[in-house]
Amino acid sequence: MSEAEAPREAPLLEVRGLHMHFPVSEGIVRSKVVGTVKAVDGVDFVVRRGETMGLVGESGCGKTTTGRCILRLERPTAGQIIYDGVDMAQVEGKALRDLRQKVQVIFQDPYSSLNPRMKVGDIIAEPMYVHGIEPDAAKRLARVYELLTVCGLGPRFADRYPHEMSGGQRQRVGIARALALNPEFIVCDEPVSALDVSIQAQVVNLLEDLREKFGLTYLFIAHDLSVVRHLCQRVAVMYLGRVVEQADSDTLFDMPLHPYTQALLAAVPIPDPMVEQGRDFRPVRGEVPSPINPPSGCVFHPRCPKAVDRCKQVRPEPREVRPGHIVACDEVH
Repeated sequence: MSEAEAPREAPLLEVRGLHMHFPVSEGIVRSKVVGTVKAVDGVDFVVRRGETMGLVGESGCGKTTTGRCILRLERPTAGQIIYDGVDMAQVEGKALRDLRQKVQVIFQDPYSSLNPRMKVGDIIAEPMYVHGIEPDAAKRLARVYELLTVCGLGPRFADRYPHEMSGGQRQRVGIARALALNPEFIVCDEPVSALDVSIQAQVVNLLEDLREKFGLTYLFIAHDLSVVRHLCQRVAVMYLGRVVEQADSDTLFDMPLHPYTQALLAAVPIPDPMVEQGRDFRPVRGEVPSPINPPSGCVFHPRCPKAVDRCKQVRPEPREVRPGHIVACDEVH
């Protein structure tokens, strides 16, 4: 039986028709809603257990808002977030609290995501105390030392404050804090974009080692395509609140089908100066439309070199053009 014909395991996370709209108000005394920011406007994708799913796109496309909805830091306007058979968009109270032990986050900024008034050991121990999974203080401290060691720091860092550490060390503390509750799924919200390039590789390799060691599943939100190709097994490309293409990593980078994905990959510079100078690079024309008033039909059509009249009228639905390769473009055959 071929891989395409083999039965697939049920996904750990399934996002169906996710919408997140924010009202725009004006006035102070009698404020009224004058518009809606469509940050996420109909997103569908799945994340299989044990894999790293990349979510990429330019700034403002809705990547982080999608991650915040999955974490239930935002309540979605519409849609379903099915985690291991449970719709996270609907649960409340103890059920949501229990799910949050399984779903954790690594934030983008290691400077603002750690409490500057708390020691590192207390920062890592706090989730265990709040969720009551380790009531004994001595055992919590032993667990903190273990997590610091696993993340490449060591027990001596437990008595330090965040301001006494470098950016890479702080991000390792953030990773250790995310692991404190023994999660199954971690949303990595651009975890290396605020770090020096030399430190980025160390953190990426650490994330990969932890995934294999603890059987973790990642949603890796990023705009650095080289990091995504190294770390992710599958990739979803977002543009203006919608997913325009999904495929496994090698297929997406070697054979991109959607015009926006092609433009995104073409914009990546080549490290060889001679090759870079000789290649024919044409940047995408125009500016990204406002999410308050997105274009009708295909949201990419005002900037797309392949757009036809139909693209202005009809919103293309995602369709599987090859096994596992999903594209939202009617001009791709």
